[in-house]
Amino acid sequence: MISKLSVVHEDAKIGKNVTIEPFAHIYGNVEIGDNTWIGSNAVVMDGTTIGEDCKVFPGAVLGAQPQDLKFAGEESFLTIGDRVMIRECCTLNRATSESLYTKIGNDCLLMAYVHVAHDCVVGNNCILANNVNLAGHVTLEDYVILGGMVPVHQFVTVGTHSMVGGGSLVRKDVPPYVKAAREPLSYVGINSIGLNRRGFKKETVTLINDLYRIIYVSGLNMTKALVEVEANIPDCDEKSKVLTFIKNSQRGLIRGYNG
Repeated sequence: MISKLSVVHEDAKIGKNVTIEPFAHIYGNVEIGDNTWIGSNAVVMDGTTIGEDCKVFPGAVLGAQPQDLKFAGEESFLTIGDRVMIRECCTLNRATSESLYTKIGNDCLLMAYVHVAHDCVVGNNCILANNVNLAGHVTLEDYVILGGMVPVHQFVTVGTHSMVGGGSLVRKDVPPYVKAAREPLSYVGINSIGLNRRGFKKETVTLINDLYRIIYVSGLNMTKALVEVEANIPDCDEKSKVLTFIKNSQRGLIRGYNG
């Protein structure tokens, strides 16, 4: 159902069984997938694609121009996956150039007042609590959880299955499978509860814990710690992901906690 009190451009591509509530505004270069609901006073701007079974709550603004002084008005895009819930007053900006993109994966929850800046990539099954702010070029891998009021510095990457505590400042890369909190942001253990809920085997969780004990608790510098991990932790996908993440880190890693 498309309300007569909404503004929907004739060129917009609207899927089956889409609901657009009164006073929503849908621009022309927009695609909205089947069974998606757009709430009152939401704005979906040019360059935005929304998948199926999504919910966009009142006051959200999707696909606005990037807040980037390099932006020269070129065509760029925001892509949102399936089954994504975008709560009240979220702002998701499109990319700075046609060669880049802002992307939200499938099955994500973005709570009220979340901001996703230009050229961010948010993986599948991520949860961004109220007032999370992602600066430009941030990457969140799958199953990341960011607590409320968390700002993330530009070009930071947060690894898969990691959790950052509310109110934390994320200036450095957060490796996979960990919990991070405190100021400055520090490793405070592995995300064992999250891993158990997602079906990781007990022995795999133990292995991840042993791996991070070497990296963050043993007192070794990173070079020596990685040698120890290679030598003493059995090969597995989780070990490979952690080592690859660390070796590819551009911002540097969060610190260990010594308190």
